[in-house]
Amino acid sequence: MSIDLTTIPEEPGCYQFKDETGTILYVGKAKNLKKRVSSYFQKKSITPRIDILVSLIKDIDVIVTSSEVEALILENNLIKKYQPKFNIDLKDAKSYAFIQISNDPFPRIGIARDKTSKKNGTLYGPFVSAAERDQILKFIKQTFHLRTCKKMTKRACLRSHLGTCAAPCTGKISEPEYQYLVKSADYLLKGKNQDLITDLQKEMETFAASEEYEKALVTRDRIAAIENLSERQYVQRQKKSDEHIVNYLVSGDTVYLILFHVERGSLTSKEEYVFPETEDFLDEFILQYYSSTKPPNELILPSPPGSGMEDYLTHLRKTHVTLTIPKQGEKKHLLDLAYKNLEVSFFTGKMRLAELGEALHMDPPPEVIECFDISHLMGTGTVASMVSFREGRPDKRNYRRYKIKTAGPSDDYAAMAEVVKRRYSRLLRENSPMPDLIVVDGGPGQLKSAHTILEELSLPIPIISIAKREEEIFIPGRNTPLSMQKKSPASLLIQEIRDEAHRFAITYQKKLRQKSMKE
Repeated sequence: MSIDLTTIPEEPGCYQFKDETGTILYVGKAKNLKKRVSSYFQKKSITPRIDILVSLIKDIDVIVTSSEVEALILENNLIKKYQPKFNIDLKDAKSYAFIQISNDPFPRIGIARDKTSKKNGTLYGPFVSAAERDQILKFIKQTFHLRTCKKMTKRACLRSHLGTCAAPCTGKISEPEYQYLVKSADYLLKGKNQDLITDLQKEMETFAASEEYEKALVTRDRIAAIENLSERQYVQRQKKSDEHIVNYLVSGDTVYLILFHVERGSLTSKEEYVFPETEDFLDEFILQYYSSTKPPNELILPSPPGSGMEDYLTHLRKTHVTLTIPKQGEKKHLLDLAYKNLEVSFFTGKMRLAELGEALHMDPPPEVIECFDISHLMGTGTVASMVSFREGRPDKRNYRRYKIKTAGPSDDYAAMAEVVKRRYSRLLRENSPMPDLIVVDGGPGQLKSAHTILEELSLPIPIISIAKREEEIFIPGRNTPLSMQKKSPASLLIQEIRDEAHRFAITYQKKLRQKSMKE
């Protein structure tokens, strides 16, 4: 199996390793996705466990985020949702917890495990990510110096905080001054970061005007810290409702659409679609998708759909559905994030096709590629597969499989000639569109067999073959392979298509063999 690492972006996000059935084996996060994912495929692995994992990987999916913190939160959400068997360290972690500010005259800040603690103070959360909760708690203690000691004594304060607490037990701060710090922490925990920054900026100006420069510097540092912290509040937001975020881009006459699922404030998964552009394609997609899927509480879109759509979705859900077209804020950020993932998912494939077109002197580059593979067991039960790729991605609706009827045992050349003839004779009879490029699995022999059939059918379709051992690519009339590096994006694309054809053929042969044994 050849994994194409050239399409993975050098940006923060999460990656999902999948096996041949599409089951998620492992979820990880990275500051640089390409660098992190590539490290798994180095010659020397860290542990035998990673060797096993890598041997099972057949596909990689990525979700780009805006920061490493977002990637961490998303990773936790995905692990909890899918519980991949190679994520043993995280999937059983019970990280739900609250941050609590007590209702004492000089309140303490700490962790509460359940809502029964509400009578003892104000609860914030719950936080799905323990790492995120602890990071915020540490930030508030360092920035606003609230106490965490259970007993408000000078000795306990000094032992617990070593100078990081405002130390109300020593009388260094009055109750109103301490309550002002508590109010600031409350604003932060409620997500009112901008309101807090505005208040602190006014406070800093007041200190500066009265020449209290040391206090002004402390306030300035708090503002900077809060601004840095504000980056993280996008992927996970404490909400009781569910949201779907839909974004799309149109290239030529094709729509590329992505849908993010946000469940109770947590980004959990994505879906991708490709379909022809029509005048009302967004309305058509919404109508089709939610005819079989329960609409969310809120649907976030880049542009408004037709009138009546909100009422229609509300009718389907039986409770009110809100349609939102944000221009700024965190929902706009999620729309932008979806668009960024669209570009990563679809248009890196176009780049590979462009390079392939250049290597084969095809202008424009091939949009539809069909690939053939022959499979048999020691010369018996010969079958063939044909897979179709459109714009660099599998087009599984157009996959085909064949029982070889005329070729003799182990005669791969004759089998290849038969399946190519059956495929394109039928397309000719049906007056159906032909592919832009044909790929056959094998060397010059298989290529010659397939090319001879195309000439008999008077079909001038470009055709190449790829030999497994050295991943060499051949063209008709030439005995030496093309000078194409096997790790180049174009070669990796051909390898990916060939591997998919091989997988499809093997699966079919096994199915027939099992059926024969039962009979």
